[in-house]
Amino acid sequence: MAAKIIDGKTIAQQVRSEVAEKVKARVAAGKRAPGLAVVLVGSNPASQIYVGSKRKACEEVGFVSRSYDLPETTSEAELLELIDTLNADKTIDGILVQLPLPAGIDNVKVLERIAPDKDVDGFHPYNVGRLCQRAPRLRPCTPRGIVTLLERYNIDTYGLNAVVIGASNIVGRPMSMELLLAGCTTTVTHRFTKNLRHHVENADLLIVAVGKPGFIPGEWIKEGAIVVDVGINRLESGKVVGDVVYEDAAERASYI
Repeated sequence: MAAKIIDGKTIAQQVRSEVAEKVKARVAAGKRAPGLAVVLVGSNPASQIYVGSKRKACEEVGFVSRSYDLPETTSEAELLELIDTLNADKTIDGILVQLPLPAGIDNVKVLERIAPDKDVDGFHPYNVGRLCQRAPRLRPCTPRGIVTLLERYNIDTYGLNAVVIGASNIVGRPMSMELLLAGCTTTVTHRFTKNLRHHVENADLLIVAVGKPGFIPGEWIKEGAIVVDVGINRLESGKVVGDVVYEDAAERASYI
């Protein structure tokens, strides 16, 4: 079986085109374009890739993007002061602080400082709580993006045995909540999980987000499974690869 490719680039472009039309209509009605503040502390390669894609997307849809590239030496107090300023700025509708933050800065304190209605990453406890209570408002973007991909390909998720590899606050945990909303029977695996292969082999829908190249062998994939690889790993050669051995997995999955 050769898997059908879930073309994220094409879907992303469709979504951006739809958003661009809404922004154009908003501006034509005399309103300002939405503003996004993107804050990056340090020089983590994966973070730079992600933030760069966000800035480019803002340009494409007509958002006003303001970048704050801070040095690794930025203190927690300095970062919190910047967030307070952005919270009070009426021209900024969303604030994105890229994780992970350097050692010495409390991620939780920083995320909780962002105003819930400007928390476009959906990490504030208020927004996480609403997702858990099946009344989502601003949702974590990577899990929501995965659900959007599945919806755009008309993949019926109700009743599927879904397995999430990785239990991070950024992807794994909110992904489990999104999958529950999508009607899946959901299992979340983590570093203490025993017999990981067993869980993978029984997954109708597999979401992998651990940040380790080739972590899941293709031979583990259930025949006909749907595989979404969230991993972004840059090898020494400069090549970017995922967490799943793609070539082998694509021979067994129905969608990847």
